Amino acid sequence: MAGKPRVVVVGLGGNDGLRGLELKASEENLRQIVRKSKDAGASVLLLGMLMPPNYGPQYTGEFERAFAEVAKRHGAALLPFLFEDFGGDWRDFFQLDGIHPTEAAQPVMLESVWKRLRPLLR
Repeated sequence: MAGKPRVVVVGLGGNDGLRGLELKASEENLRQIVRKSKDAGASVLLLGMLMPPNYGPQYTGEFERAFAEVAKRHGAALLPFLFEDFGGDWRDFFQLDGIHPTEAAQPVMLESVWKRLRPLLR
């Protein structure tokens, strides 16, 4: 059907967590985006993110679980961590701030996303 989204890719990144937004609010925002996308007839791919360990094990664990829980509950595909294929030497893939990816990271992220996006496009 023309005009309806076929696939929606949702990548909130880590800003909600880095700002210290209450996790329930962040998860509810994510849930609403996925639910509305699915209601419109789209398949959904969630791009998961992790928090730095200095936020504590409870906060970081709950932040990570939110993506998995929303994906499971709403039948969305999930890439658990957008940067999962960067390998051991992250210096080449992040700017000096240690947060934002470099140009060199883009093809790696593309391949990570594409592996999970391609099946949804069939």
